[in-house]
Amino acid sequence: MHLTRYTDYALRVLIYLAVKGEERATIHEIAESFGVSRNHLMKVVQDLSHRGYIVTIRGKNGGMLLNRPPETISLGGLIRDTEHELGLVECFRDSNECIITPACRLKPILNEAMAAFMAVLDGYTLADMLGRRQPQLARLMQIPGQEQ
Repeated sequence: MHLTRYTDYALRVLIYLAVKGEERATIHEIAESFGVSRNHLMKVVQDLSHRGYIVTIRGKNGGMLLNRPPETISLGGLIRDTEHELGLVECFRDSNECIITPACRLKPILNEAMAAFMAVLDGYTLADMLGRRQPQLARLMQIPGQEQ
């Protein structure tokens, strides 16, 4: 299983905002913190806002905040929302041209594995990712005032 960079960035944005708490964050500061492309983050942030994970505020004192408590953001749900292609191999896709599909047992086995993978992720939330490590995360992401 491979998650895309898009999902990775979505997770990073949500972790950053969760650690930052009630204080607004900007795309620029998140990009700087992780050393990633501001342009890539803009697309991710727009999608997260559209899906209701975050709220964005425009203007001079603008920024973004989590729109929901971290305890209500399921990792499985987020991955389903951000991964546009969960088909592990060709036979999962509409454009399947594999000649052994009618007799092959790979698809049901991988379906079972994917269901188990997603079930584990469904059991965790954004809050679980923070745990007691929130001060350490704040230091690593260089978020001022959140390190205690």
